[in-house]
Amino acid sequence: KGQPAGFEGVGIVVASGDEPYPKGLIGKRVAFATGVTNWGSWADYAVAEADVCIPLLDTVRDEDGAAMIVNPLTALAMFDVVKKEGGKAFMMTAGASQLCKLIIGLANGEGFRPIVTVRRDDQIAALKALGAAHVLNEKAPDFKAALREVVKAEQPRIFLDAVTGPLASAIFDIMPKRSRWIIYGKLDPEATVIREPGQLIFQHKRIEGFWLSEWMRQFQDRRGPAILEAQKRFSDGRWSTDVTAVVPLAEAMTRVPAELAKPNGKVFIRP
Repeated sequence: KGQPAGFEGVGIVVASGDEPYPKGLIGKRVAFATGVTNWGSWADYAVAEADVCIPLLDTVRDEDGAAMIVNPLTALAMFDVVKKEGGKAFMMTAGASQLCKLIIGLANGEGFRPIVTVRRDDQIAALKALGAAHVLNEKAPDFKAALREVVKAEQPRIFLDAVTGPLASAIFDIMPKRSRWIIYGKLDPEATVIREPGQLIFQHKRIEGFWLSEWMRQFQDRRGPAILEAQKRFSDGRWSTDVTAVVPLAEAMTRVPAELAKPNGKVFIRP
């Protein structure tokens, strides 16, 4: 027998364990993650640990609640890293992703200057409208020259990377001293090469990873405020989840593959 897929979602708590906190969630609409139980959210019912159930404000849409945990909390956590570093400019790959759009929104509100890479020209205007300082198409013939010019002018020292591979290697290679390459995904299957290992010694550059679960364990005092901040942003319209389609569960097998192939939005499954 298989198990339902789906890592996070939104729903009404209908049953719980006997402890006071889980019992207090019964009847409430919550965002949840199923990473501990592995009983996926693409189903009529799902099982989640009470600790990863977030009671939602009435002003949060179901679509935003269903994507409340991974991207929003990661955006707030990684933007904390940017702010602590001190510089206003920072780099991001996969600039058109939902996560990067959330970070651009955070940066725009506090005077920071995101420099992002994309793969298509039609993504550039929308990201600039959100607040990106520079949007570079990695497929453009003048990409490397444009990248070098922007990095020289802006001097970004934080690089938030979901791609790795040759693109990320090239970006990190031309970034200034004391730059930090923070990897949170690997969209490119190609090998990731450190072009000049000496930079790690003589220029004090660093390569590190980011994992939301570890951040939540390490900075437990930030978890509650981050959850409240995310809900406020979704409630007042500063953030919104881009929705490609909401597919009934009964039609998921036939419709989801085609919907997922469309760019720039999330596909939700509704029981």
